[in-house]
Amino acid sequence: MVNASDIVKPVIGMEIHVELDTATKMFCRCRNRFGDEPNTNVCPVCTALPGALPVMNAQAVAYSIKVGLALGCAVPGRTKWDRKNYYYPDLPKGYQISQYDLPLCEHGLLEVPLAQGQPKTVRILRAHLEEDAGKNIHDNPGYTGVDLNRAGVPLLEIVSEPDLNSVEEVGSYARSMQRLVRWLGVSQANMQMGHMRFEPNINLHITRDGEVFKTPIIEVKNLNSFRSLEGAVGYEIQRQYDQWQEDPTGFTLEKLGKQNRGFDDATGRTVFQRDKEEAHDYRYFPDPDLPTVIVSDQWRESIRNEIGELPLARRARYVEQFGLAFKDADALTMDAATGDLLDGAVTAGADAKQCAKLLLGRGAALANEQQCTIAEIGISTEQLTELAKLLAEGKVNATAGAKIFDKMAASGQLPGALAKAEGLLTVTDTGQLEAWVAEAIAKNPQAVEIIRTGDKKAEKSLGFLTGQVMQASRGAAPAKEVQAMLREKLATGQ
Repeated sequence: MVNASDIVKPVIGMEIHVELDTATKMFCRCRNRFGDEPNTNVCPVCTALPGALPVMNAQAVAYSIKVGLALGCAVPGRTKWDRKNYYYPDLPKGYQISQYDLPLCEHGLLEVPLAQGQPKTVRILRAHLEEDAGKNIHDNPGYTGVDLNRAGVPLLEIVSEPDLNSVEEVGSYARSMQRLVRWLGVSQANMQMGHMRFEPNINLHITRDGEVFKTPIIEVKNLNSFRSLEGAVGYEIQRQYDQWQEDPTGFTLEKLGKQNRGFDDATGRTVFQRDKEEAHDYRYFPDPDLPTVIVSDQWRESIRNEIGELPLARRARYVEQFGLAFKDADALTMDAATGDLLDGAVTAGADAKQCAKLLLGRGAALANEQQCTIAEIGISTEQLTELAKLLAEGKVNATAGAKIFDKMAASGQLPGALAKAEGLLTVTDTGQLEAWVAEAIAKNPQAVEIIRTGDKKAEKSLGFLTGQVMQASRGAAPAKEVQAMLREKLATGQ
């Protein structure tokens, strides 16, 4: 609980580590792939054997520039590599190749959508490229193993200014960054595979009786899910305020400085690890084994030309041009390929809202079952276009459309051929419709009587009869026409 007389402002900056989806590691040609047997993707460079020399992966640099340009960052014409010195079992060299004073990208912006009010603009301080460390394995009692498959994987660290002020803003910022790097195709950003990790820096500015107190800055290390991120930030805000109330003059940034803490998912609490290191503790110096990186104007512009329309701009276009609800437009711009499906179908003459309904209905359901994106379920632009047109023209109804969608995703067949083969084309033969309606009336006298007497359950009974006709037609009868025909026949006593 916050004292009514206190004004408490959380001040939060974010460090996001993104593993880049290159074929090989940052400074050697070992395979960059998650899930392989431990220590199978290693070589003299990433295990730090004497005499092994690093060679830069240009694709990782290009991916990093792409992210920087999408964030509106400046990309200087020159950058370099530095050695960040520290000792840990998963860092075989005893230093990490990183970037210190000349980052690849600096001074950008990311717009963050919020549930209430206008989007928030978060300033990006810098984005620098480095190599990831290995991974300590604690599966066996009594000892810890080290897997160096991850050592040397290209890692882009994106550092924000402390512009975030709530758990909601932190969560939205992290999700927006995940969407961006996926959209650009530079990372899978799958947190279960360690592709994306968060390290929020949190402190409070507390105003009491006109005086401002600042609590120590806490960096929570290596959070690998949105749930952990939001849980850690929420807990830390409350913990810092409670501790400050116990000692308002002692629990301050001036006296205690900065700390690193970890987050325990099981208890929902942060745990002290160590006092935070400063830059001089890492003894940065230029890596003598790697040359300066020159980013020419031509290279920078060629990368810029690959970016195209970004997700927020496309979402706004879907709302304004296609008339989609914000929620639907947001869901369709989670990745570029899903949006490309929609755009392709609309360009081919399909109705945007009908396509969106198909993609967010059965498309999203299949994607959820298969644990993939909507674009990855196997639907082509041609299939989506044809099915949307069949529905718009009344040649298949919604029930049949759902069945066709599933079948065409599994088989790759076109919806028109499937509808014909499966008997799912809407029946327009009036004689056949009348026969099904007559059969439903004859077999359900109780429902007929309820409708004719004007009972309060009449609409429900009409729906029941309509369902009987739909069942008899295997979903091929047009529901609206069937219902109209039932009303007419029951009103005239036929």
